[in-house]
Amino acid sequence: MEDATSGTRAVQDAVPGDPSRAADSAAPSVRSARTARTARTARTSRRPRSRRRSVAFDLTALAVVGVLLIGALAATGAVLYQQLYSPAAFVSRYLDLLAQGRAADALAIPGVRVDSAELEDAGLPTDAADALLRQAALAPLDDVEVVEVVEEDGVSSVTVEYDAGPHRGRSTFAVEQAGMIGVVPSWRFATTPLAVIDLTVRGAMQFSVNGFEVDKRQVLVAGADADPLDPVSLLVFSPGLYSIAVDTALSASPGVAVLSDKPRAEIPVDLQTEATEKFVAVVQEKVEAFLDECATQQVLQPTGCPFGFLVRNRVVDVPTWSIAEQPVVSLVPDGADWSIRRTQAVAHIEVDIQSIYDGSIRHVDEDVPFFLDGDITVLPDGTASITVSSAD
Repeated sequence: MEDATSGTRAVQDAVPGDPSRAADSAAPSVRSARTARTARTARTSRRPRSRRRSVAFDLTALAVVGVLLIGALAATGAVLYQQLYSPAAFVSRYLDLLAQGRAADALAIPGVRVDSAELEDAGLPTDAADALLRQAALAPLDDVEVVEVVEEDGVSSVTVEYDAGPHRGRSTFAVEQAGMIGVVPSWRFATTPLAVIDLTVRGAMQFSVNGFEVDKRQVLVAGADADPLDPVSLLVFSPGLYSIAVDTALSASPGVAVLSDKPRAEIPVDLQTEATEKFVAVVQEKVEAFLDECATQQVLQPTGCPFGFLVRNRVVDVPTWSIAEQPVVSLVPDGADWSIRRTQAVAHIEVDIQSIYDGSIRHVDEDVPFFLDGDITVLPDGTASITVSSAD
């Protein structure tokens, strides 16, 4: 009995008979479920909005990064274009090769080398020699700077400044597009940057340009038969400083500096040399020897000599000559050759003369002043032919 009663009470406690009490006991569970559903609903409604904000932020960030990247690429491309692929960069490359003495590479740049037809079109000598288009004839260029680029009708005029020796130079080059290499443009000189020096050297067949030796006969079309006064047309790079000088055994010059700063220009240069001291000394020696030889002739008028003695009476015995005073020789230019400037010398004669009128004999012992000059021709082998003449 006790067991059954106990069981009944347990059931009543578990399921009370009072409905209100049952509702009250169930209320917390219902409120908890609603609260949970509300929280889940709130979390569910907030999650898409949060995700949308995150995606929008990411897209905005990517857009900003993309714009910055495109700007950076554009800026880098612009810098690379100016430094590597622009007309200014093309001209700078040419000048850099000249500054390094790389003449062959500079000649290989499109638009530099020219043929005779292009020289004729430019009004330049068609026989201009390329002897100076080499490293040995180049002078350094320094402090090269592009100062202006002007484009008109597809041609870019690039102006540069530079130091050529002690001179500050300025040159302008015409550049045009020659096509594309991949995605970048290629360029060429619209007009060649070469120029021509027309050089006339008086008194020498050899000369040097920036220390590089040149013989006229090697560059003139006529070769060994060339007229020594024919101008020598020489192609040169522009810009470039060319120091022209003569330093041979016969003649020399202090030199002249020529700045080639204008493409396709024709630059006339006339260089007059002076006889070297050694050359003058050799001529002095030859003239003295010639006069001494004249003095060995025992006649009143030595043949081919610049002095003599005139008498109207009989000569008793052969005359004896000597040179009392040798001339002082000085040389002056004479075209491609040289002349001996008019100068005085003194011969001495001893001779007995008999008078036709009364047969008396007079001993002559006197000085005979005379003047001489001469011509000196420089022969192809570098020697000189000297001709002495009377200047009376």
